[in-house]
Amino acid sequence: MISEHVDVLVIGAGPAGAVAASILQQKGIKLKVIEREHFPRFVIGESLIPRCMDHFDEAGFIDGVEAKGFEKKYGARFLRGDDVCWFDFSQKFSAGWDWTWQLPRAEFDQTLMDILQRRGVAISFGTTVENIVFQGTDSLTTVYDEGGNRSEIHAKFIIDCSGYGRVLPRLLNLDKPSSFQPMAATFVHVEDVRRPQDREGTLITFDVLDQKVWFWVIPFSDGRSSLGLVCPVEHLDAIDQGNPTKTFQHIIRQSEFYSHRFDGLTFLFEPKKIVSYAKAVEKMYGDGFAVAGNSAEFLDPVFSSGVCFATESGAIAAKLAARQVMGETIDWHKAYEEHMAWGVNVFRSYIRDWYSGDLQKFFFHKEVNEDVRRKVCSVLAGYVWDKENPFVKKHDRAVRAVTHLLP
Repeated sequence: MISEHVDVLVIGAGPAGAVAASILQQKGIKLKVIEREHFPRFVIGESLIPRCMDHFDEAGFIDGVEAKGFEKKYGARFLRGDDVCWFDFSQKFSAGWDWTWQLPRAEFDQTLMDILQRRGVAISFGTTVENIVFQGTDSLTTVYDEGGNRSEIHAKFIIDCSGYGRVLPRLLNLDKPSSFQPMAATFVHVEDVRRPQDREGTLITFDVLDQKVWFWVIPFSDGRSSLGLVCPVEHLDAIDQGNPTKTFQHIIRQSEFYSHRFDGLTFLFEPKKIVSYAKAVEKMYGDGFAVAGNSAEFLDPVFSSGVCFATESGAIAAKLAARQVMGETIDWHKAYEEHMAWGVNVFRSYIRDWYSGDLQKFFFHKEVNEDVRRKVCSVLAGYVWDKENPFVKKHDRAVRAVTHLLP
């Protein structure tokens, strides 16, 4: 059996794994990335938020991604009937990036891997983890390729960025139930042939159809758009038309704003569905490993926080792992788990307040204080670790305190 030795093994080649691998290489760490799929491959999570850009900048990805011409995202629009709410990232409270991208993840993730491979990072696609055995902080990972050939990877540390593959949570029994109500999402891509040729045609939009039911539209620079519905599981069951295509055609017709633009268009693939997508773990680290990105926690797509948590956790885990394999003692609880839990809990509060209706009341109120809007905008931009922002520091009660005063 082929056997190799590395300092750090990164499992998964999505944004969390890409950022982690780049930072590890910058620090001179011997690493290997393994990925079960072959790229490009479809994955959801197509709307980024500005905090991601700090991580892409640190990883040296900005120029390479910019060259691909992906659609730039300068804010987010929320609709509810005739009500319109627009958040402009340049008007946020916190310092940081004012824009990001909205993009097809197949091409984006491939771009990040291409950059890493040109830099000489070892990446094995079509490689599946069979088992991992830890001895202290050292580990022995057994993997196999599509031909059934097995090999072993000895590592001093593992960063699990396997997303919904959830390699370490599955092998180490780390999963725990999410605190959120079971929700469902169904989504598809279309050739957006009726797209307006002005700014309207580029806007990412959340169209609120009911308090817990919303429709997304994410235009890409290549003429395609991503469409999706998020709702309670029982709502999706209730509108099921007998097959995914008919169900999604029905969904499009529920959006007064977008039905004329998308009704009758051919779907580029059969609509996909994810049910009970929220995930959580008992802990995010242990002797010799850290769990990052969707492998650790996924909340809800409403504020596009998924990739932000992936890149934040990938970047921090990489920097801490590099220090540990070089002999430093790391307080993983304080430096990693507490930090990530804070950001997750900020977004958890805002997602809770969204589905309760409190945040929607704030968004669509005509006379909301502009200073308050700037502070909420910072949260939507992903700057959820800026405790100078009272709407971050007091995230568990700030929105409800404001909306309580609204008529």
